[in-house]
Amino acid sequence: MTQFHGQVAWIAGATAGIGRALALEFARRGADVVVSGRRQERLAEVVAEIEGLGRRGLAIACDVRREDEVAAAVQAIEARFGRLDVAVANAGFGVIGRVEDLTLDEWRRQFDTNVFGAIAVAKHSLPVLRRTGGRLALVSSVSGILASPRVGAYSASKFALRAVGLTLAMELRGSGVSCTLLNPGFVSSEIGQVDNQGTFEASRKDKRPAALMWTADAAARVMVKAIAARKREYTFTGHGKLGAFLGQHFPGLMCWLQRDDRSQTVKLD
Repeated sequence: MTQFHGQVAWIAGATAGIGRALALEFARRGADVVVSGRRQERLAEVVAEIEGLGRRGLAIACDVRREDEVAAAVQAIEARFGRLDVAVANAGFGVIGRVEDLTLDEWRRQFDTNVFGAIAVAKHSLPVLRRTGGRLALVSSVSGILASPRVGAYSASKFALRAVGLTLAMELRGSGVSCTLLNPGFVSSEIGQVDNQGTFEASRKDKRPAALMWTADAAARVMVKAIAARKREYTFTGHGKLGAFLGQHFPGLMCWLQRDDRSQTVKLD
């Protein structure tokens, strides 16, 4: 497990769930790992786990909605390690509600984090990644391929992020830097316990189907493998692949199956 030995990986949005699991998986594979997010006490815990695996860790308080903080995070990584080999834009949350009921502020909040935050991570990390022939990864969702009732804002942000990721894969061809778009299905995380303002509520019930849920550790293993292989796009889980296939090839069927009067659909990650 020394695939990333001597390399530095940055996970933006690493306080819990997939982000935390990605940080630990990269550490297991030999990388020194930088974690960033808004909850500093959580970041310190993740760094302790990274160091417990024998790797160097660095926690950086960073809200991806603030471009100046993203730029400062990259500068801090360069100052500490002198390089950056992997950047993963993982920060995100889901706004829930019917399109006609959501406020424009809720739509803006959704896009500020899920789309513009990821773009900021990509924009500011790419100059450093070009020097190392590194890897960029954007964490999208099966919801970026398959639309569902009551999660229009979340799906729209992930559809947009998918376009960004696929475009970057083309624009970076020949540069030595790869861009991997990751589309998870149901993965155990705190996303179902975050409200429309982006605030985590521990008492909030996650309404996603537990029987279809992957663990974050299992998700991290396949995601890091896809990033290492420089795949252009990788979709998982099994149910996620099925949903993505039907969403792409049988949109009429999925529209009928997911009619709002028949469904209590929730986002896929």
